Amino acid sequence: MNSSIILGAYVFVLAILVGFEVIARVPSMLHTPLMSGTNAIHGVVLVGAILVAFQARNPATDVLAFVAVVLGSLNVFGGFVVTDRMLQMFKPRSQRKE
Repeated sequence: MNSSIILGAYVFVLAILVGFEVIARVPSMLHTPLMSGTNAIHGVVLVGAILVAFQARNPATDVLAFVAVVLGSLNVFGGFVVTDRMLQMFKPRSQRKE
């Protein structure tokens, strides 16, 4: 087995474990603001997916790159929508969007 595959799997598993522990310890009152902010910051993921899409050389990687770009775009868009809805909650009723 290639050592880079093993290293990638190791980093992937560690990222899952660390992510779960970090999110599990966030109080429920802070969960939505934290997640909306991090979803909006995930534009970096979208840029990475676009870079991978440019390097795709066969149909399988084309499909995976397209899925990565679509999911990254949805994540960024969703983060902005949730953040906007949260900010609307803090405005007086007369200034809210209808």
